[in-house]
Amino acid sequence: MTKTILITGATDGIGYETAKRLVAMGHSVLVHGRNTEKLSAVKSTLDTLSKGATVKTYQADLSRFAEVVRLSDELSAEQVLIDVLINNAGVLKTPNPLTESGLDVRFVVNTLAPYLLTRRLLTKLPPNGRVVNLSSAAQASVDVDAMAGHGRLADMEAYAQSKLALTIWTQEMARELHDGPILVAVNPGSLLASKMVKEGFGLAGNDLGIGADILALAALSDDFSNASGQYFDNDSGRFVPPHLDASNLKKAAEVYEAVQTLVKKYSP
Repeated sequence: MTKTILITGATDGIGYETAKRLVAMGHSVLVHGRNTEKLSAVKSTLDTLSKGATVKTYQADLSRFAEVVRLSDELSAEQVLIDVLINNAGVLKTPNPLTESGLDVRFVVNTLAPYLLTRRLLTKLPPNGRVVNLSSAAQASVDVDAMAGHGRLADMEAYAQSKLALTIWTQEMARELHDGPILVAVNPGSLLASKMVKEGFGLAGNDLGIGADILALAALSDDFSNASGQYFDNDSGRFVPPHLDASNLKKAAEVYEAVQTLVKKYSP
């Protein structure tokens, strides 16, 4: 059965490789990116791989809450269910780490924007639909004050905290949504050959296909159909507990509440 799958940050890296795999399987893919020229080029390539599947593109800067809202409104206005949402877009290094709101861009793009987009698209996701959140092996205890824009963090610290915050809200939202959709967090594999790894670590990185394969599986495989709220670590090839803070009920609730509060505060 073919599905409609939305992938954020799909004009390069793991997102693009995942899109290519899914389109080649015959699935309809909704490709998000920031740059319209890149989106056009990606669509041209994906159309050549498509076996009758639809490829559509959507432009939005996920560091801007207003654009996340616009993107969700645009998608909501279309009369098509989204079977799978893959929140893949992410950032590690950037010349200016602060957004116009004064928040760290890593928390905005990696944590808050995916939450806002997911929350606003819940009516488009069927009960057996899936939300696949791109987590990371790099996870660090979340400083909710730093997430709220109070104090500055080094690049890697901000990234690691943002990925744990994403993993925690995945877990907490899954507890809240008993009737679906399925929400899972996935570490696609450490040090894959993405632009982020090259810029952040100066490494060529491992085969991006490792990450694309597991995201495609997370989107489609029955192995993930009863895994809502769980974290899959592709380095070990299994579901594992994430950072200890996720199992600390008080800390997890604090992070989840902070995510919701910030999204409510800054969203138009």
